[in-house]
Amino acid sequence: MIPLAFPYPLHRRLLRPRLRQIRLVVCDVDGVLTDGGLSYDEEGKVVKRFDVRDGLAVRMLQQAGITVALLSGGRGGASEQRALHLDIHHCRMGVRNKRAGLEQLRHELAIGREQTAFLGDDLNDLPVRAAAGLLITPADAAPGLRRQADWILRRRGGDGALREFSDALLASRGWMEGFETAGVGTTN
Repeated sequence: MIPLAFPYPLHRRLLRPRLRQIRLVVCDVDGVLTDGGLSYDEEGKVVKRFDVRDGLAVRMLQQAGITVALLSGGRGGASEQRALHLDIHHCRMGVRNKRAGLEQLRHELAIGREQTAFLGDDLNDLPVRAAAGLLITPADAAPGLRRQADWILRRRGGDGALREFSDALLASRGWMEGFETAGVGTTN
């Protein structure tokens, strides 16, 4: 089993029971699933780099019955393509008010605040604090958001941050042992 290391501000024994409640994991894209950098091809289309470990994390969460959603202020097509590839059915791009967007999504899915985890990286994610039971940030998130986070991950955005969180979430429910024994039967 993976040892769980929960850095400040929530203590390990306080975070584990909260992880067990999570039914919805919502991620910002740029700076969480990517390193936050944007590249453009010759036609002016945005090109983003996604970490395959985060893709496998999405598959593992889905197999465990946890809904994964993307909620981002950005646009460009690459995020939507990644969502399609990973069978993420709730992909909301160009969202100006992330708190309202998250509350609407939770309402549609009939999922409570305490059953929702949000992974964000910058100050535009701070309003989501009131709509999510857990606010999690990559190691390289904006200092102002890190100060408000329940959990600051060790991994950077675009470098397996979602995977770090999902492994802990799945381990809190005893699922990681099964994945580590049988593997995950899908592509990422």
